[in-house]
Amino acid sequence: MTATQSSIDLVRVAARAASEKLAQDVIALDVSEHLAITDIFFIASAPTERQVNAIVDGIEEELLKGGLRPVRREGRSEGRWVLLDYADVIVHVQHEEDRVFYALERLWKDCPTVDLKLDASDPSLKSSDEKSDDAVSAE
Repeated sequence: MTATQSSIDLVRVAARAASEKLAQDVIALDVSEHLAITDIFFIASAPTERQVNAIVDGIEEELLKGGLRPVRREGRSEGRWVLLDYADVIVHVQHEEDRVFYALERLWKDCPTVDLKLDASDPSLKSSDEKSDDAVSAE
């Protein structure tokens, strides 16, 4: 089983919104083969708590335009790791230090990435090959 098209469309909207707020290292992982509760983990990071919250605000505003509200929201007050649960897509926006420490990409490294179809010149985006190289060099 793979992520549904509606989940892919939702995560692409979230990715564009995050990118507009200067999110770093934006990636989406198709976890549908491993988890029954969701299709996609969307992960982005920022260097400050304020920027983490700005990215979260941008994502929520953009998805609200489509009538989508998160089922659950965690971590907003701290601004270190904010989780937005949209049922089929779980959004993780992390402070860059927390992202390195928790290494969600490494935990879910056997999951395929989702093509976010964002502008390839965007420095916040890396190809899956570059991400793999970074993961290997971090170990």
